[in-house]
Amino acid sequence: MHRLGVDIGGTFTDFALVDDATGALTVHKQLTTPSDPSECVIDGLAGLLRQTGVAVSDIATLAHGTTLVTNAVIERRGAITGMLVSKGFRDVLDIAMERRYDLFDLRLQFAEPVVPRNQRAEIAERVMFDGQVEVPLDEAEVERAAVHLVERYGIEALAICFLHSYANPTHEDCARDIVARRFPELRITTSSEMLPFMREYERWSTTTVNAYVRPLTDRYLDQLETGLADMGFTGHLLVMTASGGVVTPGIARRLPARLIESGPAAGALMAAFLGERIGEANLLSFDMGGTTAKGALIRDGRPLRRYEFEVAREHEFKPGSGLPLRIPVIDMIEIGAGGGSIAEIDAHGLLAVGPRSAGADPGPACYGQGGGRATLTDANLALGYLVPDAFLGGRMALDAGAALQVIDGGVAKPLDVETGRAAWGIHEVINEDVARAFRVHASEIGFDYRRCAMIAFGGSGPAHAIRVARKLRIPKVIFPVGAGVMSAIGLLTTPISYATLLSGRIRLDALDQAGLENGFAPVESQARDLLCEAGVAAEEIVTERRLDMRFCGQGHEVEVRLPAACSVGDLTSLFLQTYAEVFAATPIDAAVEIVNWKIEASGPRPDFAERYRPFSGAREGAETLRTVRAYRDDTKAFGPCPVIDRYALAAGRRIVGPALIQEDEATTVLGPNDWIEVDAYGNLVATLAQGDEAS
Repeated sequence: MHRLGVDIGGTFTDFALVDDATGALTVHKQLTTPSDPSECVIDGLAGLLRQTGVAVSDIATLAHGTTLVTNAVIERRGAITGMLVSKGFRDVLDIAMERRYDLFDLRLQFAEPVVPRNQRAEIAERVMFDGQVEVPLDEAEVERAAVHLVERYGIEALAICFLHSYANPTHEDCARDIVARRFPELRITTSSEMLPFMREYERWSTTTVNAYVRPLTDRYLDQLETGLADMGFTGHLLVMTASGGVVTPGIARRLPARLIESGPAAGALMAAFLGERIGEANLLSFDMGGTTAKGALIRDGRPLRRYEFEVAREHEFKPGSGLPLRIPVIDMIEIGAGGGSIAEIDAHGLLAVGPRSAGADPGPACYGQGGGRATLTDANLALGYLVPDAFLGGRMALDAGAALQVIDGGVAKPLDVETGRAAWGIHEVINEDVARAFRVHASEIGFDYRRCAMIAFGGSGPAHAIRVARKLRIPKVIFPVGAGVMSAIGLLTTPISYATLLSGRIRLDALDQAGLENGFAPVESQARDLLCEAGVAAEEIVTERRLDMRFCGQGHEVEVRLPAACSVGDLTSLFLQTYAEVFAATPIDAAVEIVNWKIEASGPRPDFAERYRPFSGAREGAETLRTVRAYRDDTKAFGPCPVIDRYALAAGRRIVGPALIQEDEATTVLGPNDWIEVDAYGNLVATLAQGDEAS
């Protein structure tokens, strides 16, 4: 049998097919179809099956990651959404945290809520923090409000967000039933189902985003399942979540906000997997595709995870400028920097690249599909870093003339520089943008990337990784086999899993062992039930417990991971240890309390490590395919550069730059005096030349 990983990006969709018996890997890449992403999945699968001779009935599992939800929020392409909210709290989404993320910026911009104020209706009801009902739900008002939102605004989705529903969801459940009876076609999300968390702004922001993308996700999954069924696919369809696990389409439909960053999460997991293989426990995962660049930090062999995330940051990647989501997520930074990023002259007469992208349609000018704006891919082609007749293994020819034309007209002439220099400027602006974003991200969590290695992948990542690493003073860069489709490969490494939490405050001095078990019971039961629904045997489910804890009186908490056997007596010492690690400070003498109870449940991990064989050995033939003229960053001029066949390199081979190392899905740009050695797994391990970065 075979397993298939499919990662839909903004520009390309990547495929990775692995033979479970032999570990043989076959990869494929093709342009995404923005109007209906399921089309490229079906077409790409058909092409891959023709290429390999594998029957669709032989595919046992299709694991799927997509940027559909992320892009819908960023581009505001979701459904018309309404909101029912507790009386007096209509403006919570606008008030937010009452915090300026930049004190000195007079033009400060915040992300607009996905539900406009006029589409929020107040409902008379009140539940107290302890779950007691103070004001009963006005059921007639619920129905009147729903009718008004549907008839006046044509809403397709509804978020129900009442105060303290995490402690008692009765009012939200009742309101949902009332609206569902009157409007069964509405996609309804309650905050108590989405996130039983005590801070109302984060809970309601997450709930409204989930409602906003539900109709879009429903339509997409319906189209995908129908198309696969028509092909004869009878295996299991699984969808990657932001936390790095996979879920069934049913769960994905109910909780689509959890699919944000699903594709990039797979790439980070694959980076951790490869790091484990080669003995690199601390890594910076750098993934650059056609639309965005993503960075994730891996510490002690595990991608960093968190329960908070911001999507659609408005200003220079700064925390607080985006929409906050409380979902389990692999901690990463994402910016609009990829092969399709559009270069233009801004209002100040300066060169800017991204975040707007040419996408897959029309794509960069060099794709020959009508693109008329200079992009990063056009610049890399003009610099000689891409070989026109070898793109995607020769399946897609690039038009170098079109690339030079748009760079000259859109960038070079306005800046009064020659075309090659303009192309280098586009290339370097992206490098600096990525490096700056990674610095911000690492500083937020105290990660020193100067003492780690970088794993670079994605269709555009290998072309930029060494320059970015030099700016960050990272000494080593690893380019895995199949770097251009690595997120698709990563989809094959992750088990079915589900993470959830429940707010519930209690002091440790009032907690006994029975209370500890009772606190975890509802969230653990929910997670186990969902995994059993997905077909995981109950005896194969493994759970990990975590607690959000703090000193009484503090406003925020730290996450404490509990060992398998943990008693109430262990909690204080575990908390103090974690607190000291996070804050590097001596804990204060105060009582400790639990705030949130967290569970991550997972099924068995696919038997991937033992069978994964991406590199079967060097193929016969000349290593050097040709010599091209490419731009050198040391001389700031074009010079001869060899193009090396990645697939002809045997383990132990060493190459000194400048050189282009070409494979079907990506090209690695090796700078002057940098050198690369091929390890036993076929990875290219680059060591950067010593010296200061020339910016």
